[in-house]
Amino acid sequence: MTVADTLTKKTALVILSGGQDSTTCLYWAKSRFQKVLALSFAYGQRHIIELESAKQICHKANIKHEIVDLGAVFQHVSSLTNTNLEIPLANAEHAETLPSTFVPGRNILFLSLAASRAYVLNCDSIIIGVSQEDYAGYPDCREDFIDSMEKSITRGLDRPIKIEAPLLHLTKKDTVELAVQMPGCLEALALSTTCYNGSLPPCQNCNACELRARGFRQAAVDDPLIARTAMLTEVVHARD
Repeated sequence: MTVADTLTKKTALVILSGGQDSTTCLYWAKSRFQKVLALSFAYGQRHIIELESAKQICHKANIKHEIVDLGAVFQHVSSLTNTNLEIPLANAEHAETLPSTFVPGRNILFLSLAASRAYVLNCDSIIIGVSQEDYAGYPDCREDFIDSMEKSITRGLDRPIKIEAPLLHLTKKDTVELAVQMPGCLEALALSTTCYNGSLPPCQNCNACELRARGFRQAAVDDPLIARTAMLTEVVHARD
């Protein structure tokens, strides 16, 4: 029996930001689908280095990867897309009703465009790495939003395309533990970008960095990204 024979689903399109959650979803999809494709978006994000991470991760995972440039569609609507605004510190993020890092309409647009590509590429499912259990208050990371988008896409395309969110009910600790179970995933996470500031090494001060650090800490697993960047720093210092 081949690996393909053990997989019950055919083709998945993963929305891959290049971050921790979407990378974990990519490897989750690899373990469940016969064929996996990846789609990333350039939308003026200040942490644009995540797209380089996505490229490297797809190369490592041997996944065909496409980047769609959305231009300035989200310009000035969020501190993630407006460099004139400061990225809030982690504790400040928790204090806000809706963080300034929220990009209104981002997941609506991402899923709509992914649905178009999934239709053309004959994909059965779209995979997205949202979580309503351990997120920053974004309304487009909730189960009711995912369910409603799936219904709208199915009706709009007159063809069922499932939206799967494997991390939806997982905390960051759970997500790390899931990654540990999948061959190659931790190594790929060493290449990922989570930091909202796009810093390498990660800034460790923004909400994204804080959530990631907490998840690895609670799972009692060393973050491979931190280990990798520490090694790179040592190499630079040795050269100096």
